[in-house]
Amino acid sequence: MEEKIIDENKQGEALVLEPQQQNARKLYIESYGCQMNFSDSEIVASILAKEGFNTTQQLDEADLVLVNTCSIRDKAEQTVRKRLEKYNAVKRTNPKMKVGVLGCMAERLKSKFLEEEKIVDMVVGPDAYKDLPNLIEEVEAGRDVVNVILSKEETYGDVSPVRLGGNGVTAFVSITRGCDNMCTFCVVPFTRGRERSRDPQSIVAEVNDLAEKGYKEITLLGQNVDSYLWYGGGLKKDFKNATDMQKATATNFAGLLDLVATAQPKMRIRFSTSNPQDMTEDVLHSMAKHRNICNYIHLPVQSGSTRILKEMNRQHTREEYFELIDKVREIIPNCAISQDMIAGFPTETEQDHQDTLTLMEYVKYDFGFMFMYSERPGTMAARKLEDDVPEAVKKRRLTEIVNLQQQHSAYRTKQFLGKTVEVLIEKESKKSDKEWSGRTEQNTVAVFPKEHYKVGDFVNVKINDCTTATLIGEAVGYSENN
Repeated sequence: MEEKIIDENKQGEALVLEPQQQNARKLYIESYGCQMNFSDSEIVASILAKEGFNTTQQLDEADLVLVNTCSIRDKAEQTVRKRLEKYNAVKRTNPKMKVGVLGCMAERLKSKFLEEEKIVDMVVGPDAYKDLPNLIEEVEAGRDVVNVILSKEETYGDVSPVRLGGNGVTAFVSITRGCDNMCTFCVVPFTRGRERSRDPQSIVAEVNDLAEKGYKEITLLGQNVDSYLWYGGGLKKDFKNATDMQKATATNFAGLLDLVATAQPKMRIRFSTSNPQDMTEDVLHSMAKHRNICNYIHLPVQSGSTRILKEMNRQHTREEYFELIDKVREIIPNCAISQDMIAGFPTETEQDHQDTLTLMEYVKYDFGFMFMYSERPGTMAARKLEDDVPEAVKKRRLTEIVNLQQQHSAYRTKQFLGKTVEVLIEKESKKSDKEWSGRTEQNTVAVFPKEHYKVGDFVNVKINDCTTATLIGEAVGYSENN
């Protein structure tokens, strides 16, 4: 699994779009987990808007309640289960309300939800959203329904996602679905299916449309964006033989970055998430070539131990990861790098843990996403490896990883002191309505006094102070990108 988890502890946001006057039914949709789930909810809302649904933030007035779920960790699943209990409590006073589960949990726990626990009316997997109109008809006729069939072709490239909530400034654009990597700790290949890429022209068209609507930054999204590959004649399945496929013009991820950055030179381009084994040098050169591709890479490593990486089926060694980091620093000297790290993977020894800490010392990540290992049913790790690291040891190792990352985050933010950086204003600061909050191209949050600027402006900000996670400064004028 190569996705940034947004926040598995907070309640999922009830996503809202502009109501259409002719729509009479109300949809309440919450999303949990990774960026891909939030992107998928926008696709679902787009499909259901054509079926007469407007979104609502009021749970008790909804005709249809959908929760888009995450299975990457046990804590995420427990959060969703608590929400389902809440939905059903409301349903007792509004019996016409229907409840459905979407996404990764839907595929994994379909029989439990429908047959054993009877807590939902509908279970819909990540590749079946176009079937929602038919499924809703079945539910309204009094039948429980399920469609969790995984597809080798579905990319939703022909669905124009509505933009739910958000700030009208930044947006996700999905470029791949599924994953072929088969990391032993990960459920994604089983819940989202095999990897497939989307037609580059549909991606560019979506980015152009977002630019016309005033968006200033997009994130190209996939479980593993570096594996993006589109053949001129279509998908691999469309070719009769390897020779015909070789003759077709192929677009890889570096080529896609070039296409998107060239199409909208004033729009910031980000991407997530990368896999170390698949990131090639041509991607780094594309980043260096285009000023509007942000100098930031989320580069999950999961462990600093080559032995544990092998147990995880990560397809790269500690030494190969170091070589990639060196190449990033050489080609993009001011590139920020973040990590995913798992503490206490099965068989992890104290030496393996020390290898993780020394790897972190070598890289000095700007920030990271760090978790204790939790066994996920159905994964290779759950089937083949005993979860043998004691809970107390896992917690202690995670604490050491987090503390070290805090030191490195402080080190990285201090590098900005006295410098002037470009910030894209996204919203008001959480701590003061007199300050704006935005991000640098390195993905670091910066806050500064509002003055006459507005959301969506590119502003040059001189950095005077910092915390481990936030830059504090003052605006010195609009940037040339504004």
